[in-house]
Amino acid sequence: MASVTGFHLAQINVGRLLAPVDHPQIADFAANLDRINALADGQPGFVWRLKGEGGNATDIQPKPDEPLFAINMSVWTDLDALAGFVYRSAHRDIMRRRREWFALMETYMTLWWVPAGHQPTPAEGLDRLAVFERLGPTAEAFSFRYPFPSPDAQPVRPVLDECA
Repeated sequence: MASVTGFHLAQINVGRLLAPVDHPQIADFAANLDRINALADGQPGFVWRLKGEGGNATDIQPKPDEPLFAINMSVWTDLDALAGFVYRSAHRDIMRRRREWFALMETYMTLWWVPAGHQPTPAEGLDRLAVFERLGPTAEAFSFRYPFPSPDAQPVRPVLDECA
């Protein structure tokens, strides 16, 4: 169901690669980036995603002192649209393999509402991730499991991580 509010759902997920993106250990991850990004771009409810010069976000370095730090950000019309992509598309199969390519991190993803038309910056996303890490789920930064409604919408239902 598409959002009928003046807000869209932003998401950030981050990770620390186990090796540089061009290393053979990361090859399957890198080989699937274009396919999974194209899948996201075509999903109902997709609005925007962070892209660098290579068409994905692997060349964006939000933490220059951490060259293996990877970031992904996107905006969706609502929680259901994003959950459909994350948990009910081919993205799920790749996500299940994340430990092959990324170090375990306690806090690696958060969601928040943005005014429709806003494209969040990596700094904004990292700030929201820090809020989530510090305070847990709040209206400012939350998760699929503990969602908050948009500022002008009805309550939302939790989406349980089916890949944990």
